[in-house]
Amino acid sequence: MHQLRGRVGRSRERAYAYFLYDPGHELSETAYERLKTIAQNSDLGGGMAIALKDLELRGAGNLLGGEQAGHIAGVGFDLYLRMIAEAVGEFKGDAAPESNDLRLEIPVDARIPEDYIESERLRLEAYQKLSAASFPTAAADAIDTELDEMRDRYGEPPAQVQTLASVARLRRRIAELGITELVTAGANLRVAGVEIPDSRQARLVRLYSGARYVTAMSACLVPMPNRDGDELVEWVGDFVDAIYGEST
Repeated sequence: MHQLRGRVGRSRERAYAYFLYDPGHELSETAYERLKTIAQNSDLGGGMAIALKDLELRGAGNLLGGEQAGHIAGVGFDLYLRMIAEAVGEFKGDAAPESNDLRLEIPVDARIPEDYIESERLRLEAYQKLSAASFPTAAADAIDTELDEMRDRYGEPPAQVQTLASVARLRRRIAELGITELVTAGANLRVAGVEIPDSRQARLVRLYSGARYVTAMSACLVPMPNRDGDELVEWVGDFVDAIYGEST
């Protein structure tokens, strides 16, 4: 509607745009807000204000929608959270968050379903809070606190949310250990960023059949088991602790 209004009148020709609706048809709250926004922003530069209002009314799009089932595996957990943080920042007008060099990509269905938190705004808020809780600088129990908050507000979290929380805990753990990359590479898991001594390399080969350490890349390659969801995340966490964790 705003674009149509901008096409009316050219050069020195003065023109008017009228938007009419049936007075016998009751407007929805959203329709009223749209018309009100159009009416209030008719000056030069009003398009930005209209676009921001449109974002508020429609939500942030498919990033948090139902078409995102399991798609954390496609972009990686950290990129996924960074995209959400950037969307929140743009919406609020905040500065862009600092870049994060850690890559975490494992094939799990980790998300907040629409039928659990229907409001996109509240779903976005929940993602943002889990993102902040997954960083080592957050309180040790921050992730559990966010889960408890969701449980109080929306009921028992479904499996996808529990998996999302598990991946957040894993992200926090590998960040603490200095790992910069944990991704799937075909049938293998590749973990890189931290050199491991010969004793740990021997443990790697002994505990995980078919695993190997590539010294030139400071990377472990280990065959992944046939697991999914929390079971896969738990296996990855156990592997990280066994090979990269502190000596006992």
